[in-house]
Amino acid sequence: MVITQPQGYLATPESANGRGVLVLHPWWGLNDTMKSVCERLADEGYTVFAPDLYRGKVAITIEAADALSQELNQEQAKKDISDAVEFLSGLDAVTRPEMGVIGFSLGAYYALGLSVDDPQRMRAVVLFYGTGEGDFARSRAAYMGHFAQIDEYEPEPFVRSVEQALRAADRPVTFYTYKNAGHWFFEPDRPDAYNPAAAQLAWERTLAFLKDSL
Repeated sequence: MVITQPQGYLATPESANGRGVLVLHPWWGLNDTMKSVCERLADEGYTVFAPDLYRGKVAITIEAADALSQELNQEQAKKDISDAVEFLSGLDAVTRPEMGVIGFSLGAYYALGLSVDDPQRMRAVVLFYGTGEGDFARSRAAYMGHFAQIDEYEPEPFVRSVEQALRAADRPVTFYTYKNAGHWFFEPDRPDAYNPAAAQLAWERTLAFLKDSL
């Protein structure tokens, strides 16, 4: 069965390693920074797809991004993500059923949910400054989180509660907190928040984690 590509961004490697990775964008939308993340992963051999949950809309200001996130229908977003998983898993370059997902802020919330909704395929979950609630008893994934020391959007108690819930479900979990970093520290198009040193370290840790987990 041929599956039509959902709306989003596909990055394919010159030499595929058989593994697929889903990238879930933050509340800004599927912007150039997220597309760059996909390309960087493809350079490492992963076949990558980022679904566009906003259907082409992209925000620059916090106010506009907040409005887009409030307008997002959660059930539709989950369906879009599920369709993206089906599409990615059906590509010839993806020869292994186990996949990874990287979620940024808003996307991290959906990445956590996906690990519970699709435990057979989701085996590596990377969270960038985003959390969520859930019963992780069904999950079969390993988790890595990158969080900021100074973050009004994801206070430390939220982060620790998710970490504790994952540990209670007996899931492998490693959460990092980056000193002197704030929300969006990984995103170079946010000059008020971008922290190059923290971003590079988080990237290196993410690549090592994906390699070990998939």
